[in-house]
Amino acid sequence: MAEITAKRVGELRAKTGAGLMDCKRALAESEGDFETAVDILRKKGVATAAKKAGRDASEGIVETYIHTGGKVGVMVELNCESDFVAKNDGFQAFAKDICMHIAAANPSCVSREEVSQTDLDKEREIATAQAEGKPPQAVQKIVEGKLEKYYSQVCLLDQPFVKNPDTTIKDLLTEKIATLGENLIVRRFARFVVGD
Repeated sequence: MAEITAKRVGELRAKTGAGLMDCKRALAESEGDFETAVDILRKKGVATAAKKAGRDASEGIVETYIHTGGKVGVMVELNCESDFVAKNDGFQAFAKDICMHIAAANPSCVSREEVSQTDLDKEREIATAQAEGKPPQAVQKIVEGKLEKYYSQVCLLDQPFVKNPDTTIKDLLTEKIATLGENLIVRRFARFVVGD
């Protein structure tokens, strides 16, 4: 078992954004294994986010971002539960990151629930046609895989974060909920392109 030092706890906190005591407990639980401790904190963050999901998030900010050259602009409404969190630097930096991501990745909606049934049916039809000639059990898997890929292209929450493609926007949101201790919701966004 690796020794659990204050430096190690600090490193874990810097990587995950979790509280000091949570980091210390995660390191103890993982017997000092840093990567296992990160996984423990991520799972805890998901559980924390799930508990907070039903809470009312009617405060927040509208953040904007204009890309260099002024050809692309984004406006995002990011909600939280309290005015206190809305004024938090971490919350505001997260809103700015979401804006920059939208400018770069060009999602068409926030979540899967916003994808129209017409668009889904069209994508399913295309995927089924592409899988033609394959065994029936393979067709279903291929179609589901193509739909997952489609979601990751058009839904903000399913997209890999442009600054860290190993993390989705939804994962990032979950981490922020755990760190800030409030329910957070990306309510809506608008992306403007000159001449579009």
